Amino acid sequence: VAAFIRGLAGFGLAIILVPVLALALSPVEAVLTTNVVAMLIGAIELPRLLREAERSVWTIIGLVLLTTLPGLALLAATPPDIARLLIALVALSAFAAILFPVREPEQPGMVTTGLTGAATGILTGFAGMPGPPVVPYYVGRAIPRQVAKSSMILIFTFAALIGIGSGIAIGEMQWRLALLGAMLLPMVLVGTWLGRKADGRVSDKAWRIFVGFVLAAAALAALVKLFV
Repeated sequence: VAAFIRGLAGFGLAIILVPVLALALSPVEAVLTTNVVAMLIGAIELPRLLREAERSVWTIIGLVLLTTLPGLALLAATPPDIARLLIALVALSAFAAILFPVREPEQPGMVTTGLTGAATGILTGFAGMPGPPVVPYYVGRAIPRQVAKSSMILIFTFAALIGIGSGIAIGEMQWRLALLGAMLLPMVLVGTWLGRKADGRVSDKAWRIFVGFVLAAAALAALVKLFV
């Protein structure tokens, strides 16, 4: 389901997968496993993503490289129950951000882009969710849907790779997590393919509504599962 939404919306894999995995694994393990899945599926799509993405992705990716490790270190030092609550709230914040009116298509200034990149890196490390800052940055502008989707997915792919490297650096990345991520890949490929097929059948307006719905549903599900 997470992969189908990723194929249709351009994001959603981590926002949906991490809170669910965190109910069975530790938060750090859930984040790193999701990073493995996101890196593998993104690597398969890399040639197309490089063609279609906006140039702003490279500024954001550079800042993600600098800020992911501190975010993961913070997660490792946070008690699991508190970390699960914060991860659920991160998913909720993404929904709140997408409610703002659609802006002009011009790329935001360096300050906005820089803050987006820094927040993306911290949330990649702490929650395995680079989406909450990135989705409003691209979906909130009147740019072609495919440009927005490819830009987001390219950032998520590099963020996942950086997250895995950070996990290795602090001694949290384990082979069993890489194996679990690889075992999830076939279903992610199927879900992404189905999502991309469905993407061609919806208008831009319907796509933006779907993005908001996904964010809201993921946030509410995470909170409900946390307290029930």
